[in-house]
Amino acid sequence: MSGTGTSEELGAQSARARALALLRIRSRATAVAILPAAAAVVLHVAVAQGLAVGSGWDTARWAVTACAVVVLLLATAVALAVVRARPAVSPTVPLAEEAAPDLYRLVRDLADRLGVPAPSAIALTPDCDSWLEDRTHPAAQPAAGPGADRGADPGARPAGRSRRRLQAAPVLVIGSPFLWWMRVAELRAVLAPVVAGTGPSAHPDIAAARRFVRGLDGAVADATVPVPGPLSGVRGVPRVFVGWIARLLLRSCRGHAAEMERGVAAAASVRAQAVDYGLRIVAQEQVGLAYAGWDRLLTRVALPAWQMGRWPSRLDAGVVSALTELSRRDRLADGFTSRLGERPACDLLEEPGAADEAASLLAARLFHGGPAESGPDWSPVDWQQYPEEVVDRKWRTEAARLHRVLDSMDTAPAPAADSHGPGPDSHRPAFPTDIGATGINAGVPTLARVVEHLAGRSGSGEELAAGIGAAMAREEAATGRLPAGGTSGPAGGTSGPAGVPGGAHAGGDALDIWGPDPLPLFPLQPPRTGTELVADHVAAMVCCAAVDTAGAAPGLDWLDGPALLVDGERRADLGVSVLSLVEDGDAGPLRSWLASVGVRTDKPVRLV
Repeated sequence: MSGTGTSEELGAQSARARALALLRIRSRATAVAILPAAAAVVLHVAVAQGLAVGSGWDTARWAVTACAVVVLLLATAVALAVVRARPAVSPTVPLAEEAAPDLYRLVRDLADRLGVPAPSAIALTPDCDSWLEDRTHPAAQPAAGPGADRGADPGARPAGRSRRRLQAAPVLVIGSPFLWWMRVAELRAVLAPVVAGTGPSAHPDIAAARRFVRGLDGAVADATVPVPGPLSGVRGVPRVFVGWIARLLLRSCRGHAAEMERGVAAAASVRAQAVDYGLRIVAQEQVGLAYAGWDRLLTRVALPAWQMGRWPSRLDAGVVSALTELSRRDRLADGFTSRLGERPACDLLEEPGAADEAASLLAARLFHGGPAESGPDWSPVDWQQYPEEVVDRKWRTEAARLHRVLDSMDTAPAPAADSHGPGPDSHRPAFPTDIGATGINAGVPTLARVVEHLAGRSGSGEELAAGIGAAMAREEAATGRLPAGGTSGPAGGTSGPAGVPGGAHAGGDALDIWGPDPLPLFPLQPPRTGTELVADHVAAMVCCAAVDTAGAAPGLDWLDGPALLVDGERRADLGVSVLSLVEDGDAGPLRSWLASVGVRTDKPVRLV
């Protein structure tokens, strides 16, 4: 233990030394600001004592005095801007103590075992990470008056001395996927090094240095916000000047701040070794596994739903299903599912479903830019409804878009060959059953029409890709979505179910997560190439035809998202044959695939 204690002391000493270096930078900046005033005082004292006599000394005295007044005014303005600047606050789901008494009890017991102050509150983030966040800055406190509770800091108490005392410790932010995938003992082991960080955070020098750096960072951010109204250029000059000074100081602080945080993390890590150290090694494996499953769930499963105007309301519960499926497929994850018999960490919440729903809505806001609350075009969807309400709708929407583009390209109609002769449906136009046939009817949504357009055209149709891209851009503009796949939702806050707030307070602040700032903050999908767009739409058309003519069904794969089920089994081999058609104009592989499934290419499909 002596070696451990020495390592912890070294880390703490390093952090305090860097904090003092940061405070010295603040002191030097203050000294530079008051230097002209000190010079003016010296000159005035010299004149009063008769040591500086003459018109030259008088001129110098008043020139230095004027300079000192200007510098002091500018320094005061910069200092006020830094003090009042709102530091960046991570968007989280506040978790009040009454909503998770067992979780709060676990964290306090952990803090007692570590010998550090307990976090002031707990919040959830829809990501696979955990950290401490200082929200003691006045700008981060909830506003007084009606509606002040909306977006309040987690666990905030009524205004007054008790709330200030409560917020002296940082807020513990926990990744919500951890609560659903990890067991209680694993979560405690993973949180130990994080909670241990409250010890160094309580040191006055480190706290003051952090406030100084966060103030500079907030001032730089404020300087980038345009000034509205007339004469915005002139009115924005003071803000630009403050931003320039803050940026200059921030550059000189960057190295010391990074080293200070490394020292804090090192001291916390060493202190946490006394608690569940052996279990932490195993739990860290679960952290990596949870991150992999969460990433796949967002990009493959949640994103298609968000693009359809639906948001899965149980993303964290989906993590368990995704990771269970990963454990089944990947031998490296074999045995992890045996842990599922132990108590999950989400049992520490009073209403896990309410917390999951609030975190899922925040995830949609952060990663896609969805609105802050549900509405007619932004409604939740359960996993049981996902295949019919997301997958099937996605396929038919893309198929309809594909045919609209083909219609706009004026595909010339040709006589149809009726290979089946007259029948009950003889009032409909007849279509060839062979996808290589030359006769197709323009305007009729058949798979034969799509394949005939692409067959024999190496490298895909650039015109078709451009048309699809333009159609998607028009649709995004009509719905208010950003080209990157996000939406600029309405401003304003919302409260989650069962007393779990789902967002921050309303307002136009540039750092307000529910404000009018451009979202998403973390887009998941990069722009797709023309070939990818065409391939996705052709595959959607094939799936629609398979559902309508071959008895297939839409399904959900927890790791790959929308899936086509044929006879209850997923068919994952469609993409290769579609790419052969789109890239090389070779319809042979797709023809064989369609024949194996029994898809009729001549039958019109149902579109949305």
